[in-house]
Amino acid sequence: MPSDLPPGRAQPAGDEPAPLVLGVDLGTTATKVAAFTPAGDAVAEAEVEYPLEEPQPGWAEQDPATILAAAREAVRRVVGRLGEDGGHGPVVGIGVSAAMHSLVAVGEDERPLTPVVTWADRRSTPQAERIRRGPGPGVHQRTGTPVHPMSPLPKLVWFAEERPDVARRAVRWVGIKELLLHAWSGEWVVDHSMASGNGLLDVRTLDWDAEALEIAGITAEQLPRPVPVTHRLALRPEVAADLGLDHDVALVVGGGDGPLANLGVGAVRPGVASVSIGTSGALRVVVDRPGVDPEGRTFSYAVTEELWAVGGAITNGGVVLRWVGDALAPDVEWFADELGDEPEEALTDLAALAPPGSGGLLMLPYLLSERAPYWTALPRGAYVGLQRHHGREHLVRAALEGVCQQLALVLASLREAGHDITEIRATGGFARSAVWRQMLADVLGMDISFPSGTQGSGYGAAVVAMTALGLVPSVEVAADRVQVGDVVSPDPEAAAIYAKLLPVHAGLYGALEASFAQLAELDGQLPLERG
Repeated sequence: MPSDLPPGRAQPAGDEPAPLVLGVDLGTTATKVAAFTPAGDAVAEAEVEYPLEEPQPGWAEQDPATILAAAREAVRRVVGRLGEDGGHGPVVGIGVSAAMHSLVAVGEDERPLTPVVTWADRRSTPQAERIRRGPGPGVHQRTGTPVHPMSPLPKLVWFAEERPDVARRAVRWVGIKELLLHAWSGEWVVDHSMASGNGLLDVRTLDWDAEALEIAGITAEQLPRPVPVTHRLALRPEVAADLGLDHDVALVVGGGDGPLANLGVGAVRPGVASVSIGTSGALRVVVDRPGVDPEGRTFSYAVTEELWAVGGAITNGGVVLRWVGDALAPDVEWFADELGDEPEEALTDLAALAPPGSGGLLMLPYLLSERAPYWTALPRGAYVGLQRHHGREHLVRAALEGVCQQLALVLASLREAGHDITEIRATGGFARSAVWRQMLADVLGMDISFPSGTQGSGYGAAVVAMTALGLVPSVEVAADRVQVGDVVSPDPEAAAIYAKLLPVHAGLYGALEASFAQLAELDGQLPLERG
């Protein structure tokens, strides 16, 4: 196999330890770093958490310095553990993954002017709705990114209208990953995967879309230079030394966490979809060309320049379980903690006391509004069908079922767009719960495979870096090495119940859409607390 390793590196011979690649995953609530061999084995891992701040209702921000410090610390921990263990090959590269759709203004001094405005931020809802009613459908078709407050496009319009002083001072607009790449290399670049999620890139030409830039009120010069996901950068010598790495370790730009998750679970072949439920959730399938469905229900983000992830993301995943614990069952969480059990497991055990279908109780889990397949920030959460005989277990179960049913709507939209889904592989925090795993299989009505590893997007980033360095022949070959550890099959009786309830769940959005809009008009007028 031809080698493209940095100078001074050579392919291992005989029994020499294999070289290692670090996968850095800048997530919504933590940065995870793992060291991988070309065979896909994780030999050291570390995780550093950080908060998601909500200074106002609907806002979701983070401190960029905190995230950059977390990435530094996580890499240093992994490098330190490699040194303690010994017997490993050298670290020859770093691949980077990040949560998509974030936005940061950068000033003349190349420092952030604003916090990181994350995908979960909904402050630009009025701007997004206005764009959706106008040029939005065309922009969505060309950029592959739905017009939604998650996207940097309406966020940029919000800054122009609500913070014009910041917009005037902004020399550059970037995401958190571009900040990291600049801090470590000194270059302002954005990979095609991340760029395909900001609503500004024409996915057919891989260049900035003129109409989207005009809507946003910025120029192409204010954005980083688009590059392939395998593009290699040089670490600043002082950064390499600080991280405990050799100066010639290659920094590979990598991609977005969603598309790279498909690589992480081995879902890159035709018909193999990936599903994830973490803080949020998503269901994606990889195809060989960009494009969204005519009805605008899906996104189209680059995995590489030859592979594209098509699917839909839901805003409300694990956050619904956390809300259930806080609002409906704080005592269950408290007792679980006192007994040394996991609070999440105690909550899903409570849900298991209710039957599939929750006795006719449905929940629209739109606690943080919603994304796919409607792509509007207007929805609110709702329980429908509540009767006197329903107990707390029904309320909890209906909430989890609502998350799964929303993913079932995404699956249906993919199939209606002509994608034949024959296998589903899953990842995310929900996989720790046997109850939730079974529920998702029942709702989707398909076998769900769970890979043995849990690295997900981090492994996907490492795979891209390995490809760039010539350690693996292609991302498809590396993804094929992912081993399935468990398969959950749907229970026929439960699956039949959920199949009957899916059209009811689907119809509730349309039935309540006018009420959602009316409530949106009252935002800020109705106090949450007395006094």
